[in-house]
Amino acid sequence: MRRFLLQFIFAITALVAQAQMAEPVKFTTKLDTKNDGTGEIVFSAKIDPGWHIYSTDIGDDGPTRATFNVTAMDGVETVGKLTPRGKVTEQYDEMFGMTLRFFELQGAFVQKVKFTKPKYSIDCYLEYGACNDKMCLPPSTVEFKEQKTLPQPLPAGKGVDTYADEKSNKESSSIEDNSSSISDNPSSAEDNSFSTEEADKDSISSPPLAGEGSGVGSALWSPIINELSNFSPPSQGGAGGGSSSSLWFIFLTGLLGGFLAILTPCVWPIIPMTVSFFLKRNKERGRAIREAIIYGLSIVVIYVLLGLLVTLLFGASALNALSTNAVFNIFFALLLVLFAASFFGAFELTLPTSWSNKIDQKSEKTTGLLSIFLMAFTLALVSFSCTGPIIGFLLVAVSTQGELLAPTIGMLGFAIALAIPFALFAMFPTLMKQAPKSGGWMNTVKVVLGFIELAFALKFFSVADMAYGWHLLDREVFLSLWIVIFGLLGVYLLGWLKFPHDDMIDYDTNTSTLGRTNVTKFFLGLISLAFTVYMIPGLWGAPLHAISAFAPPMNTQDFNLYDGAVEARFTDYDQGMAVARAEGKPVMVDFTGFGCVNCRKMEAAVWTDPEVQQLINDKYVLISLFVDDKTPLSQPIEVEESGQKRTLRTVGDKWSYLERVKIGANTQPFYLLLDPATGKPLNGLRSYDEDVAAYVDFLKTGLENYR
Repeated sequence: MRRFLLQFIFAITALVAQAQMAEPVKFTTKLDTKNDGTGEIVFSAKIDPGWHIYSTDIGDDGPTRATFNVTAMDGVETVGKLTPRGKVTEQYDEMFGMTLRFFELQGAFVQKVKFTKPKYSIDCYLEYGACNDKMCLPPSTVEFKEQKTLPQPLPAGKGVDTYADEKSNKESSSIEDNSSSISDNPSSAEDNSFSTEEADKDSISSPPLAGEGSGVGSALWSPIINELSNFSPPSQGGAGGGSSSSLWFIFLTGLLGGFLAILTPCVWPIIPMTVSFFLKRNKERGRAIREAIIYGLSIVVIYVLLGLLVTLLFGASALNALSTNAVFNIFFALLLVLFAASFFGAFELTLPTSWSNKIDQKSEKTTGLLSIFLMAFTLALVSFSCTGPIIGFLLVAVSTQGELLAPTIGMLGFAIALAIPFALFAMFPTLMKQAPKSGGWMNTVKVVLGFIELAFALKFFSVADMAYGWHLLDREVFLSLWIVIFGLLGVYLLGWLKFPHDDMIDYDTNTSTLGRTNVTKFFLGLISLAFTVYMIPGLWGAPLHAISAFAPPMNTQDFNLYDGAVEARFTDYDQGMAVARAEGKPVMVDFTGFGCVNCRKMEAAVWTDPEVQQLINDKYVLISLFVDDKTPLSQPIEVEESGQKRTLRTVGDKWSYLERVKIGANTQPFYLLLDPATGKPLNGLRSYDEDVAAYVDFLKTGLENYR
């Protein structure tokens, strides 16, 4: 068993090391034209060994298949569907339950087109999914753009690329063509480029001099990473930092979830039965204890494998994006509402009974460690109706922390807590006599968890609401719903609210418990009602520091009597810098996000300090840039990053790109003090750190350097 655990740990370590791999697929593009007025857009891929990209002809329920997408086309029409070209491998995948088709090492996708005008423009992109045997990358895109004029008539044997090259040598006013035909070997090709006029307008490869214009490409967007290194290093704690403290928090969260799962009616009654089984089938008490410990370790292995599976399915990049992805947050919110309804007794989330029956039968037929492991697996299946919503909530919560190992560490804590009573009662059987007996109190635990999951569902929906600008769940609406939820929880604990499945019988006395509230429920109800009263002033603008990490920001509240809030004057970088130059004030740039928990904590714990508030409001021009703002840009912006062309389509894309280029970071929160005339830093970066005195010093130092 020890050898197995060591091998398991080494496997996890190896997977973590490999998870940092990036860009295993390199694409090149070209347009092949024919004499009959048609052409082919070809996306050729060179794939790193061990990786593969999925073809077009797989089902919707499988991995990300290759698709052709049109942003804008003029003078061109698509003909038929995107088709693969090259050696396609077919393989049945048990996890997806379907035959998958994919390319390895190299491959191509072809989209046929028909020209309808002599002068044409194409703006399109290929979306594809890439995986290896251990992980998958999030859906990726490769773009193709071209603006040209077809010859009239098209010379025989010459394509658009050749004709444009000849024409550019004769006419200096024509559009410059920098692309070349790519050979059958994908590695010998170069990416297709678009018109020089568009590149000068949107790319930051040649930024204008200081003071010339604004927007992507101006000198104010120039990197300042080297200048920042001259200041003191930033405090750590951003959203995606991967710090050991956040992993410890995730582990403790999983531990708490496991202890709560023990108290549910699907787990608690099984504990004494299982421990008694080990004690009765072994005459030696030492052997019984050993088997109970192995049973507990098997539980740990099963749930850790579940957490590891989530990590491998999503990959490091996707887990980091979950916290700000609006679609995922909506899905999580609906999932938590489903879990809450299950805990309230509307239905039970159960796995097919045939699964647990088959595993149980196999455990009876086998012996040794395998039989104990199968018994633990049976427990996981049988208890799913109670543990499933807790595990789901835990995986949702920790996956949005942006930590690569978050699901695995969370499941490790959950499994350890779940396994402790089996080993503990086996070592000390007399403790079982003192443990509370099964009864209606276990259903109370389920209902309380249902209220909590319902409250957190609103938090995830709030992220999507702010990202898309729906304003359905602004701060006062969010607080109103939380006040009702926790008020009803207090009423339930005091016995004034009952659900149809609540047990009214006391198992010890066989008497009705209707209308009775025990001491534990009384104090828990008191705490819930007190928390409800605490939130009420928030409807008029009170900061409510205790829930600042979950509630929407103060600027979403319409009716606000509180005058101690710090609100950004601008949410546009270039506009804010222009106003700051006119007023002669330094700039504080706040890289934030609607779904950033640590951002809300900083705003509630640090920005509400009177001195911090006075400095930011009076001495600086505050610009808050939300990297998860899904508002579409009026026109997509083409940029070049790490040698690849990318398209910024939303406001959040633009500010996220600015953060990466300007300061070399991609997590939030980050606070940056700038000279509005030059875009140069006035102090080092500052991230999540609730030290108010240090934050005041950070702001004052920036003012002194500006003067």
